Amino acid sequence: MALKQVSSNKCFEGFQKVFEHDSTELKCRMRFGIYLPPKADTRKCPVLYWLSGLTCTEQNFITKAGHQQAAAEHGLIVVAPDTSPRGCNIEGEDESWDFGTGASFYVNATEESWKTNYRMYSYITEELPQLVNSNFPADPERMSIFGHSMGGHGALICALKNPGKYKSVSAFAPICNPTQCPWGRKAFSGYLGLDQTKWEPYDATLLAKSYSGSQLDILIDQGKDDQFLAAGQLLPDNFIAACTERKIPVVFRLQQGYDHSYFFISTFINDHIKHHAKYLNA
Repeated sequence: MALKQVSSNKCFEGFQKVFEHDSTELKCRMRFGIYLPPKADTRKCPVLYWLSGLTCTEQNFITKAGHQQAAAEHGLIVVAPDTSPRGCNIEGEDESWDFGTGASFYVNATEESWKTNYRMYSYITEELPQLVNSNFPADPERMSIFGHSMGGHGALICALKNPGKYKSVSAFAPICNPTQCPWGRKAFSGYLGLDQTKWEPYDATLLAKSYSGSQLDILIDQGKDDQFLAAGQLLPDNFIAACTERKIPVVFRLQQGYDHSYFFISTFINDHIKHHAKYLNA
């Protein structure tokens, strides 16, 4: 899988780069951002994967979150993929902002129109790490994952479905119980069909209820003034209840006055980088 460099910018003595490649899982060209800290010049570094939310590309996180300084200090490679396949000429892929392009929900679709390209779960957990590990100074034994909103959902399900694969997980305003919220029900019915038993393996709250894997310490930040929290799209209380029941450690911080935006993310990003560094550099 040949990588083509799209951009490279020096940042905190490391480099913020963007690459594109032909994806075997998604059958299209894909881009991802990667921050290479200065330590990557001399040694293999752990990798932290970021999953963005609805409508985003790889650009939102790398230009708005301000994670590079902390990543440089802790010696972490940070990879930020796109949020969906693009330009696949699937009927309906560009009709709405919360389904199709920019809205993969990080599942492997099973419905006829979507199942060939919309395999983001396998792309994130298998193809992308293999690509990163073979082309960059990445330590394949040390990786973690975090994300925002739809990407927070993605990060939680990737960690809960693969015990031991990720050293740590965190999220900003994640969609915690997608089988019970309008965004999730729309996406899951479109990608996975109307049989709701097929939705359950992609719902963090339901996965937490049956989790019996290795210890996983979870950090979640949620803005108290997040309009999507009020609209019942995120449902963090359901996830916290499931984790409490299974004795999965969760630090849940409700942040007074903050909304759903990258202003919120950039305020607390350093805390999340530190959370992951604690496990990745142990």
